[in-house]
Amino acid sequence: MEIKTDDYSVAYEPATQTVNFCGSLRLSGAEEYADITQLLNQVADQAPENINLDLQNLEFLNSSGINMFSKFVIKVRQQGNTGIKIQGSKKIPWQGKSLKTFNDSCLVCS
Repeated sequence: MEIKTDDYSVAYEPATQTVNFCGSLRLSGAEEYADITQLLNQVADQAPENINLDLQNLEFLNSSGINMFSKFVIKVRQQGNTGIKIQGSKKIPWQGKSLKTFNDSCLVCS
């Protein structure tokens, strides 16, 4: 599963159960995030043991994107059968601030 545009890419690697995000997500509202939400939900519906969200190469994420991730994390936790890990980078300023909204049990910054 992959979504690729001039500004960003989102790709799921089943072997590592990792969704990789690259580029800049400046989409407007839930409607514009619908394709990414659908990809994430398809991954969650497969009920893997863990889902890794690798944001280390995501240079920008607006509030609509943070909202999308928040809803996804809540959905996965409610399902109760899948762990979730969010990987961020201390080198990207927004990640250190915004990813704190997710608890430490799912957040890894390098």
